[in-house]
Order: sequence, then C-alpha cells, then structure tokens
Amino acid sequence: MMRFIRYSYKNSIGYGTVSGDHVQPISSNFLGEGWEASGSPLALSDVTVLSPVSPSKAVCVGMNYHTHMEEMKASLPVTPVIFIKPDTCVIGPGQEIIPPTWLSGRTDYEGELVIVIGRTAKNVSEKDAPSYIFGYTIGNDVTARDLQDPHGQWTVAKGFDTFLPLGPAVVTGVDVSDVTLETRVNGKVKQSSTTANLIFKPAYLVSYISQVMTLKPGDIIMTGTPGGIGSLAGGDVVEITIEGIGTLSNPVKK
Repeated sequence: MMRFIRYSYKNSIGYGTVSGDHVQPISSNFLGEGWEASGSPLALSDVTVLSPVSPSKAVCVGMNYHTHMEEMKASLPVTPVIFIKPDTCVIGPGQEIIPPTWLSGRTDYEGELVIVIGRTAKNVSEKDAPSYIFGYTIGNDVTARDLQDPHGQWTVAKGFDTFLPLGPAVVTGVDVSDVTLETRVNGKVKQSSTTANLIFKPAYLVSYISQVMTLKPGDIIMTGTPGGIGSLAGGDVVEITIEGIGTLSNPVKK
C-alpha cells in the first residue's frame, strides 16, 4: 500500500509519497512510469496538499448505494446512472466550497469513494478492469439540490466551480470491497455506511464506462453516495473519512 499526494511547496508543485508525517518527493507524476525518490523528505505540515490528480473528466455515478435508494424511495437502477462534472469543479483538501451568491437554495454534501484511473481504458472487460485502476481517493459530490430536483438538471446542479473536493491522497493496494465511509458536518455524523452497499462495484463501473468513453490516466470515477445526504451552510466544515484511505476536509465559504 502506498499513499501519493500532489502538493505545493515554495511556489512549486510536486508529487510525493506519504509516510507518517513526512512526504518523500518523487521525480515525476506518480501516474507515469519511471518515477523515483528525489531529494530529502519534507514535513507534511510544511506543504499545501492539493487535489491528488487533475482529471480530464470526472465521471460520476448516481443512485449507487442501497441505502441512498431507500431514502429516495426509488427502484434500483438496472444500469449505472452516469453524469459528468467538469474539471473546473475540482478543489483540494482545505479549500473552500463556494456556492454561488445567487444560489439561495439547498447545497448538499455527498461523500464518495473515488476510483483513479492509471492507464488508458477503452472497451475493457470487467475481469481486466482492476488492472486499469491505479488507486482510490475521496470525493465530495457537492450538489445544488434545488437546481437538480425540479428539472433533473444534474450537470447544472453539480457543475459549479469548487463543487468537487478531492483528496487528500491516492492510495494503492487497498481492498475497498467493504470499507466504512463516514461524512461529518461540524463534527456531527451525517453519513455512515460501507462500500459493501454499492450496487455497481468498481470493476464493473470501469468496464461499463469504458464502453462509452475512453478513460485517461488521472481521470476519476465517483462511485456514488450512501444514504444520509443533507445540506450545508456557510461556515460549515464537512469531513469525509474512508477506512484505509484517509479524511477529506473542506470548509464552506461564509
């Protein structure tokens, strides 16, 4: 198991592996081949952790937890419900979620396990799909619910700048078949579930999506959110913890 981050240090952006409270810089993007340790370790507290990847696209899966379908009182989907968030949504740990000032309605959190693609995937089988997964991270599919519910405009409701916090690390070699996912707002637990409740599993999602579009290295697949979604207010801090991966924390702009 390895933990990779992208970070800013002294006005430069770098990549590194995390061990304890230190970062070991590496020579190039961890998604590429041939990287190696480069330079002396840095204190994790001395760097600014950024979103671990800069995806060309964030492919999102809706209605993919049994508990979420139960709270929606909806039938289970026959095939994955797919939508896209633009790359301009992506922010890193600690950065502010900024709902538009004209948006007076409800803005929701949605804690999610995120697949990070490691190599170009097109028309891959479910059996081969795991070899295209580099690792996993954590995401928050922030949603302007009042724009989504009346008209079914998922992209509009979910596509605002800052509406996709991502990070803090990409973790490799982790078994995500049954790990806990917990979302807290101001320390209060709002979502608590396990990835065993996913309707469509990671390998199936990679295979299914790759039949439609080419997945590039660094692209991400948001695997869906469990039950317990709810609204955020200015000044809130939302934390999403996934067992074995870490905690993603972001404030909401007042």
